[in-house]
Order: sequence, then C-alpha cells, then structure tokens
Amino acid sequence: MNTSPIQALTELWQAAGLDPAALDHVRLTGHDPVLPSSFAVGTAAQASIAAAGLAAASLWQQRGGAWQQVAVDMRHAAAEFRSERYLRVDDAPAPELWDAIAGAYRCGDGRWVRLHTNFPHHRDGVLALLGCAHDRASIAAALQDWNAQAFEDAAAEHGLVVAMLRSFDEWDAHPQGRALAGLPVFTLEKIGDAPRKPLPPSARPLSGVRVLDLTRIIAGPVGGRTLAAHGADVLLVTSPKLPSIVPLVIDTGRGKRSCQLDLTDAAGHATLAHLIGDADVFVQGYHPGGLDRLGFAPATLAERHPGIVYVSLSAYGHVGPWAGRRGFDSLVQTASGFNHAEAQAAGQDEPLPLPAQALDHAAGYLIALGTIAALHHRAREGGSWHVRVSLAQTGLWLRRLGRIDRGIATADPTLAMVQDFLEDCPSGFGPLRAISHAAQLSETPARWTLPSVALGHDHAEWLTHQC
Repeated sequence: MNTSPIQALTELWQAAGLDPAALDHVRLTGHDPVLPSSFAVGTAAQASIAAAGLAAASLWQQRGGAWQQVAVDMRHAAAEFRSERYLRVDDAPAPELWDAIAGAYRCGDGRWVRLHTNFPHHRDGVLALLGCAHDRASIAAALQDWNAQAFEDAAAEHGLVVAMLRSFDEWDAHPQGRALAGLPVFTLEKIGDAPRKPLPPSARPLSGVRVLDLTRIIAGPVGGRTLAAHGADVLLVTSPKLPSIVPLVIDTGRGKRSCQLDLTDAAGHATLAHLIGDADVFVQGYHPGGLDRLGFAPATLAERHPGIVYVSLSAYGHVGPWAGRRGFDSLVQTASGFNHAEAQAAGQDEPLPLPAQALDHAAGYLIALGTIAALHHRAREGGSWHVRVSLAQTGLWLRRLGRIDRGIATADPTLAMVQDFLEDCPSGFGPLRAISHAAQLSETPARWTLPSVALGHDHAEWLTHQC
C-alpha cells in the first residue's frame, strides 16, 4: 500500500520532534504520478517541501506570529525537484550539466557500473585508472577487462566516484545497507549544553538567523536556498581550489551571498572561525572527516560556540563501512537499487535513473527541516544540535513511500508544462527564469530577496541588518 502525502509528511514531522498540532495548518493538493517513475517521487517532493515550509511557519508562530496556512501543490513540488532542468538565463537553456563520459557502462562480468566524471579530478582519475582516452567507446572497451565490483572498489581506493548497479535485495544485504536499515530518515541530536535561545518577533520566519553554507552541487545548496526563502541570512562559503558547476550555482544561489575562503590557508581558516562565532547554523557537505581535521568538527564547534546548529550532509550515511565514501545522487541511486528497479519497471536491461535528482532535492529540504527543527528545540530547551542527512537514508525513505503501477509511463513534464510555476528575477549572470518555491505560506510568503551571484562575489562578513 502506498504512503499518502500527509502520511509521508507526518513521518518527517515526527523525525523532527515538532508539535503534531501544526499538521492541521497544511494543505496538500495533487496526486502521483506526476513524473515518469515507478516511485512516488511527487509525494516525496511534496512532503519534504511541505515539511520545511511548515517548520518555518511553526517557527514564526513560536516567535510571536500567528498560525498560518501552508499549501503545497504536487505538480509545483515536482517541478521544484527538477529546478535545474527548467532554469533559463537570458531565455537560453543552461549548459549541459553532465560530462561527456559520465553514465552507465557494462563491465567484463556483464554487470553495470556508473561513472560520475563532472569534476575534472574525478574524470582524470577514472581515465588514469582505466588507462584510456576521454571517449565513451574507449571507456567501454577498457571496462571489459574489469569485474564491476573490483572496479567500484578500486575507484573508491583512489578517491573516485563510481557505483556498481545493485538490486534492492543486494543493497539490503550489503554491509552499508544493513548499517542504515535501522536509522530514521534523518537524525537530530543534542550534542552540547547551552542556554535557551528563543528568537525575537520578526516579519519573516528566519529573519536574523545566520547560516554558513559550506556545500556544493544540489542537496546542500537547496537546503540553504530554502532557508534563504524564509528570511535567513545565508552566506555561501566555497573554496577557490574546488570546482563548481555554474548552472547549479545560479539555480541554488538565489537568496544567498557568496564568498570564497581557502580553509587550508591561515587567513581563510581564521576568517571562517570568526564567522562561526556569530553564526546560528553551520551546514557542511565536505568529505566525511574533512572539516574535522581542520578544527571544525561538530563537537569542537559546540564546545566553542554553545547553541550552534551543525548540519552534516553525506552520501552514504554516518555509520557503516561506506560512511567515509564519496558519492553523488546518481551513484547512490545506482548502488542502492533505484536504477535497477526503474529499469525493471520500464522493461529494459540498461540502468534507468529516477526522473529527477530526487535524493539530492529531498535531502536539501530535509536539511532545511532539520535546521529549523533544531532552532525550535534550541529556543525551547537550549543546547547545541547536530543534524545529519544522507542521500542513502533519504533513498530508504523514498522506497518506503511505495511503488506506482504504470507510473513509469507518465509524460515527462516539459518547460511549457510548468510555465505557471516559473518566475522572472535578476541575477549576476543575466535575467533568470526559474522555478518558484512550492511552499506557499499565507502570512509570510517565501521569497528570495537577493539575486544569484558569482562565487566569491561578496565579502566574508555578516549583514548588519536583515531585509
């Protein structure tokens, strides 16, 4: 039996530990299927976006505002789950996101692997490991000398991002699948003592909340974009040494300021440490343990800055043998069974991805939900809080929502089919046409007051006042 959208929302709300009475103030419209998938991707989109929006409305009520209605339409939510697909800059489609050799290949043992080569160092590492040229035919030929499992393991040992295609049964029997089986969709843990810190009355739910966003690509940046939509001062912090994907920077940068700091440099490290002193929220998606070695571990920040809300994003979760493994949405889909299941539903042999980077987008809204829930708990009981979100745990939640018979045959929504959800706005890259936020709050409408800007556009400092 499939999970209804309100049931899916209720599960997320319970994981956040928030007042169940708030659920009386939400209205969900529409039904699956809205995207070509055998999974309830529309339900996942609607429930996760609604949960973040309802949390914002509840926080505003906690700050002295009135209860307000939160409405989310499933078609709109599904469009926002694919916001990067519909982005237009100067009326032109965004450049192709995927590298030419990224994708699925069959190995010599007949099993499939998926390569993620969008970053130059990952691309070059795969080519060096295979000893072949940068074209699909050369890679396909080279992989005939490999067993899929062996290539996945070898790539991981070299810090590369590759996943072997597995079925759900294989993933559930895998040590990492077993390690995640008993975990909730996300975790919210008190990691230190601190006085209660209620937020004062404000015009918007997150006005005055300062967020450091140390994430890239989709999941983390979507979380920061959502917090900005409800009034937070979100400062994106990226490294000048790390690559980026410009269309994603444009799409997820709405509402944020952007600075660049080299954390391996003494000045950059000191600047970030100074910024944390005045931050409410620290969101990071670095390789597990990467920031710990630089002195920015959750326990360290909780000790230095009581009351901090620390958010960690990972690919495969914080427990199990793959806790330190790098990964992206497409790879987690492949490793954990989704591509196999979708291919079976479509009656094909080649791995078939979900019709959206659904794990990324859902995880982004769970980051926003967990962050706002932690602010609720900090106001009521004090403490420092650690929110953990992973793509693999998000995938398990999507699986639990059930399968949709013949959903794979649903028409894939084109740009023309989502025109009613697009909005025009300026940016540092030219005029944008982009998907608006699907959570409609009756008293404090979600909006982005700042345009997308190039990485490093702003000074590494906090605003002195909120819009």
